[in-house]
Amino acid sequence: MDANRLDLIGYHVEAVDGAIGTVDAVSDEIGEGYLVVDTGPWIFGHRVMLPASVVTQVDASHRKIFVDRTRDEINNAPDFIMTDNPPDRPDPDRFPYGIP
Repeated sequence: MDANRLDLIGYHVEAVDGAIGTVDAVSDEIGEGYLVVDTGPWIFGHRVMLPASVVTQVDASHRKIFVDRTRDEINNAPDFIMTDNPPDRPDPDRFPYGIP
């Protein structure tokens, strides 16, 4: 890993209206990056994929990532399901709230 890049896995995710979960996985391809966010305990939460374009700030000292979406928008997103061939980027039809 590049010494200048942060490992964002495990960072807490803050929506515009409060905490929503933690980063479970990261893809950092230029123009196609995304975060997989675990929104809570396995029985109540789910994993969603957010395009990197929704990130507004990264606070490395507090291990937090701020996004410009509400908790409801994130909680109501479809579950992210890992397959043998994960998507290269969020599908605009599946994640319309995240595409600028």
